Amino acid sequence: METGTRAPRRRHAEELKARVLAACAEPGASVAAVAQAHGLNANLVHQWRRGRGVPTLTPVGPARRAVSVGAEFIALALPAAAAAASGQTHAAPMADIRIEWRRGAAAVAVSWPVSAAPECARWLLQCMGAK
Repeated sequence: METGTRAPRRRHAEELKARVLAACAEPGASVAAVAQAHGLNANLVHQWRRGRGVPTLTPVGPARRAVSVGAEFIALALPAAAAAASGQTHAAPMADIRIEWRRGAAAVAVSWPVSAAPECARWLLQCMGAK
């Protein structure tokens, strides 16, 4: 059995904690990215957030999907709705469902035929981690 010495636990100044938590509260901020930028472990920052009563991701409903507390509904103008609003009598039908997903510097664009919308929905739920 080895008897190694463990490094002493680091203590962080309240000013650093406040700066990090404020950066995490910014819209679209990633806790992991903020933690990395400050040389911290994301788990530590999550612990600080819980200690200050900041809500975290919570499983919801039978699909047990995680929903961000700051998430907002974003209304999208569909071609048919935009044409109706502009006074056009008919709009060109949508040929594909187009999904653009960005996470940091990575981006994915997927096109699905409208006729396969249920399959698209199932695939999207799998990608988002719903079970």
